[in-house]
Amino acid sequence: MDKLQQIYDTCKNCTACPLHQTRTNCVFGVGNPNAQLMFVGEAPGEQEDLSGTPFVGRAGQLLDKFLFAVDIDRSDVYIANILKCRPPKNRDPLPAEEDACIGYLREQVRTIKPKIIVCLGRISAMRLIKPDYKITREHGTWVEKGNFLMTAVYHPAALLRDPRKNEEMLRDMKVIKQKLNELQ
Repeated sequence: MDKLQQIYDTCKNCTACPLHQTRTNCVFGVGNPNAQLMFVGEAPGEQEDLSGTPFVGRAGQLLDKFLFAVDIDRSDVYIANILKCRPPKNRDPLPAEEDACIGYLREQVRTIKPKIIVCLGRISAMRLIKPDYKITREHGTWVEKGNFLMTAVYHPAALLRDPRKNEEMLRDMKVIKQKLNELQ
């Protein structure tokens, strides 16, 4: 059995926080297990909980459009969230829930070994890059952390609420594609 499957098998039976009581599916992650590029969101929404796949709802469809626009095939990347279970009414994850779940994400990263990690939104960036991350000021800036190049972009759900940020998102995605090309 491969390592990601082992992590998933443990994760789908997790009871470390109360969110397991209301989940339909564990939303573990999807994509290329050897991806150089990994996207990390905050938590699954309703459509993701129903399907067990991250970023399949309206925000995921918008993410797909940005990937297509910069010629990144979704099947070449890996997409996951910090939380693997949906918070009620899609509220922000609680710190205790993040703490209970972050180990699964760390194991995913250790197994996949991406070169680039892109945080989708403020909450992911605050957990993975720095606690006081300001997405409107710092999106698209790059940091090296360990063996990874990291950046954050607007969460696609935020773009659905404020489409004026789409141009900034497209610029950030073009730079991500450029960095990805430089690695190959």
